[in-house]
Amino acid sequence: MTTTAPKQRSRTAEQILDLAEILIQTRGYSAFSYQDISDALGMTKASIHYHFASKTDLGIAVVDRYVERFGAALVAIAEDQSQPSMAMLDFYIEPYLKYASTPDQVCLSGALAGEILALPPELRARVDGFFKAHQIWLTGILKRGVARGEFKLPAPASKVARLVFGALQGALLVKRTTGDTSQLRDVVAVMKLQLAAQ
Repeated sequence: MTTTAPKQRSRTAEQILDLAEILIQTRGYSAFSYQDISDALGMTKASIHYHFASKTDLGIAVVDRYVERFGAALVAIAEDQSQPSMAMLDFYIEPYLKYASTPDQVCLSGALAGEILALPPELRARVDGFFKAHQIWLTGILKRGVARGEFKLPAPASKVARLVFGALQGALLVKRTTGDTSQLRDVVAVMKLQLAAQ
């Protein structure tokens, strides 16, 4: 997994990105407008267009920043050879648990995936890249755990990585629908029991 250096942006641009990220995570990309951002931040729509000429440009910037931030953290944890593999997996799961503690937030790319057919091609490609990169990272951690005698896998690591990724994304969506925070916690607990070497 590779990362690029974060772009330097103005404080106003970062505020716009912060709000747009939350709006996508809670409402969806198609369900918010520049007017929503204008009303919330007390700025004109022209000011928003100055920083992000189109909604597609804004969406791309939100996803790119999210990927950079998440990707850098994953690279850092994977390079720390002192960490047990389960601790690395816990680190990966932590943002999901954080989102589950909110009334309606989900993973940004998970939210976008729910409306993938309505997204501009540039955003579709970024969501696809996010999913593939995370499954590759999970595959690496699972292989590491097996090599260290920390994990016992019922199938090849790449297939188990898909299971872990899909279970976390799905549980978060079900939690948002039901409001039951135990949904994700139970999935995580069973998943970890199944992975742990006996």
